[in-house]
Amino acid sequence: MAEFNEKAMHDFNQKLITEFRANGGKVLSGPFVNAPLLLLTTTGAKSGRPFTTPLVYTKDGDRIVIIASKGGFPKHPAWYHNLAAHPTTTIEIGKEKFQAKAIITKDPERQRLFDAQAAMMPTFKDYAKATTRQIPVIALERM
Repeated sequence: MAEFNEKAMHDFNQKLITEFRANGGKVLSGPFVNAPLLLLTTTGAKSGRPFTTPLVYTKDGDRIVIIASKGGFPKHPAWYHNLAAHPTTTIEIGKEKFQAKAIITKDPERQRLFDAQAAMMPTFKDYAKATTRQIPVIALERM
């Protein structure tokens, strides 16, 4: 597997965040056009600073579901560790911004939610095959 390039990912995410906010929650170019995209703002587990990350999502009833795949790399993404330490987060979907509580799901619910998102976005199946870690699934409940 290729080495994870933090700087390239940061630059890509910053461009996506800027485009998302400039267009009322829509992305007009690149691989996430027409994808269900949200902005997740977490509090740094160590730094206490805010960090914003664009993520695809699905819904499970009233809950929003995100997956900490990090493209199948061996370690969980930083935003996952931030949510584990500070489960209150800010979500932006479209033009709406609200607070939510993150719940790290456990099997069998985790698997059910993972399978539902992977059915809609098959690349998640590839991510699961690419790593030996169990990929966390997080449910976000509006506060």
